[in-house]
Amino acid sequence: MRYEIRVEGHMSETLAQAFPELGHVVMSGQTLLFGPIVDEAHLYGLLARFQSLGLRVLEMRQLPE
Repeated sequence: MRYEIRVEGHMSETLAQAFPELGHVVMSGQTLLFGPIVDEAHLYGLLARFQSLGLRVLEMRQLPE
């Protein structure tokens, strides 16, 4: 499954490296991360990583295949 995750603020390249499995694009006031998420454990692991790094998830959605 492919997902798109929007987080608040501009993530630096260093911070984006904490998510090597996801691509990212910085936009006006937000960062969009995207890529495959293999299962629920992976998804919850990503959410925990966002939280531990102090990132606020604004939106998360599954993309059509």
